[in-house]
Amino acid sequence: MTTHRIGLVVPSSNVTVETEVPALLGRHPGARFSFHSSRMRMHKVSPEELRAMNAQRERCIDELSDAGVDAVLYACLVALMAQGHGEHRRTEAAVTEQFANAGQRPVVLSSAGALVEGLAALGARRIALVTPYLRPLAEQVVSYLESEGLEVLDWAALEVGDNAEVGCIPGERVMAAARGLDLSGADALVISACVQMPSLDLIGPAEAEFGIPVLSAATAGAFTLLRHLGLPTALPGAGRLLAAEQAAAR
Repeated sequence: MTTHRIGLVVPSSNVTVETEVPALLGRHPGARFSFHSSRMRMHKVSPEELRAMNAQRERCIDELSDAGVDAVLYACLVALMAQGHGEHRRTEAAVTEQFANAGQRPVVLSSAGALVEGLAALGARRIALVTPYLRPLAEQVVSYLESEGLEVLDWAALEVGDNAEVGCIPGERVMAAARGLDLSGADALVISACVQMPSLDLIGPAEAEFGIPVLSAATAGAFTLLRHLGLPTALPGAGRLLAAEQAAAR
């Protein structure tokens, strides 16, 4: 069985994506994965720290190129969405070029692009979402998604500015925020628009409660990694995006 090396570019204070994405891909019946991270310093989720974090990208990609990864996920959604519309495409192109200069051609993805792609795979155009961010950054995320052709019907910002604290947000608080949204007419709910806010235990219960597809930055990241590696995207217990019938429909 082939082992696929996955590179993760993560904020230094992030502890969730390195737990949730491996947990998801570890359920795959036909492939194995190893995970190799490079970290960018960031503590507060603020415009200034996000810009400073993004400036460390080239060092991280150099480190991951040394590991010979098969795919890389730039795993900080708001870091890209806060830089303006279309930033995930610009960043993915720049990372692809940097790898090419090192003679490598891994799959290059970002959490921001993965969420957009995951929603498109579900055929979702009208969405609701829960974010952990302070309201000004949450508004930028909403604007970014709308620039991608999505209609954000309702959204919640949990107003947590410390990235370490984002990783400790209780699931019940996230579910309470989701219950406060107007989901009438929504095609899908993004229950965690952040790879640091824990989501895996919420996907199944939220789909059962709300009756619509539920995804997160983590499940979208796993989906796009599998899809672009040419692997089946069906994973058990990960929601409709990664369900067998969803995989078969594409």
